[in-house]
Amino acid sequence: MTPHPPDTERLARAALTRILEPGDEQAGRALRTHGATPLLTLLRDPREPPLPDVGPRRLAGWRHRARSTAPEADLDHVTRLGGRFLIPGDPDWPTQLDDLGDARPLGLWTRGPAALRTWALRSVALVGARACTPYGAHTAADLAAGLSRHGWIVVSGAAYGIDGAAHRGALAAGGATAAVLASGVDTPYPRGHTGLLERIARQGLLIGELPPGSHPTPSRFILRNRVIAALTRGTVVVEARHRSGSLATARAALRLGRHTMGVPGPVTSALSAGVHELLRDGAGLVTDADEIIELVGAIGELAPARRGPVLPRDLLAPAIAQVLEALPARPPAPADEIARRAGTTPDEALARLYELHALGHAERDGDGWRLTNSGKQVSNARHGGP
Repeated sequence: MTPHPPDTERLARAALTRILEPGDEQAGRALRTHGATPLLTLLRDPREPPLPDVGPRRLAGWRHRARSTAPEADLDHVTRLGGRFLIPGDPDWPTQLDDLGDARPLGLWTRGPAALRTWALRSVALVGARACTPYGAHTAADLAAGLSRHGWIVVSGAAYGIDGAAHRGALAAGGATAAVLASGVDTPYPRGHTGLLERIARQGLLIGELPPGSHPTPSRFILRNRVIAALTRGTVVVEARHRSGSLATARAALRLGRHTMGVPGPVTSALSAGVHELLRDGAGLVTDADEIIELVGAIGELAPARRGPVLPRDLLAPAIAQVLEALPARPPAPADEIARRAGTTPDEALARLYELHALGHAERDGDGWRLTNSGKQVSNARHGGP
């Protein structure tokens, strides 16, 4: 098939976003078979033959909507808002969306100054419960701020709860964030996030498959999640009940070969039950931005080792530590008894006991030895030293 000029292709795809629902694989197959402009012609002209494998009721609905499309007006409107309509083949089209196959977006309506393709290459999705706990909101904001400080883009869905906390955390850290919407990029939803969405449009990106003026529906929220999963390097879930939409995002990420991660919560919290299920199914357990970056980043971007404080007794040689473990707290024990417990000779044990005494770990009490009184200051230097 001869390729169409870019403007014709863009107009056709813009019109099709008013006709076809996002993620409709049957529509995607028709688009792949015919091309955008011929498919639009088929839908606008009732004299054209029916499409193979498309039921008559569905085709009638498509043709009814095709009669009222005005793609030029939609493109002009989004341009006035400072936005664009990106389609496959554009320099700024994120090619990882092609992994969705026939469910790939027809195009993406965007608002904001950033280059989507460049941002998507270094992006992480943070998603979770709308009715989140203070723990969840704090954790999401903290993760987003940490990712931002490392130069990563935070992507979420602009919903109440975890999504909003993630966007705000990134912005508060002076970072970058993108919101993938289930509505038009000129239609703020939820209304309570109007100010947040306007701020994201000024500093980051608003992204949507639906044309200007479109409103969300429950199915559009679910289908929106596949775009979040495909667009990013990995998806982190912070609080989610069983059957949560955010779990659908994570499972879509898993199917697409992206990293899937979860933040654990209290085992008594129903809001963490879905995350714990995700972790049991093999998702990566993460607790901070460094651990997320270790999974999604380049080779060598490792999280710092986690360990407790180093205590003076941790620095002891194994033979000395073995005698220390055999020392009673009270009452004192003779050296030969300590040697038996430590599995060494009395002479060896006595030598080690005097070393432990010099280091402040052991003290002599009559004819026996015991651990230094816990109320006393334990020094890591030899007594009598400089």
